Amino acid sequence: MSLFLVFLAIVLIGVAVLLGTGLATKIFRRRRDGGAGGSFDDGFDEPVASLPPVLLPERAAAADIDRLRFAVGLRGYRMDQVDQVLDDLREQIVTKDQEIEALGEELERLRPPTEQRP
Repeated sequence: MSLFLVFLAIVLIGVAVLLGTGLATKIFRRRRDGGAGGSFDDGFDEPVASLPPVLLPERAAAADIDRLRFAVGLRGYRMDQVDQVLDDLREQIVTKDQEIEALGEELERLRPPTEQRP
């Protein structure tokens, strides 16, 4: 009888450790498609779109970037908001670089031949 109680105590301690550390959810989590392949349905796949997106104006200035505020999530800033702002900034920088290059070419074309740089 005492051996059974020791075994039962070990099982109960094991279950408590599994539940307390969150290992049980990793071991017994379900797949979305029910099969061996596919992704897990753990609730962290897609960000919740309950907050409005953080948008920049068409031509962002330094003051616009200083005023940016991102929502804070469980593990820091909301990644979807930060990614969107970085994508917008990248596109604006590429556009400005193209404009600068086009204006430089036009300036070289409009200069008199004696003032052209080597």
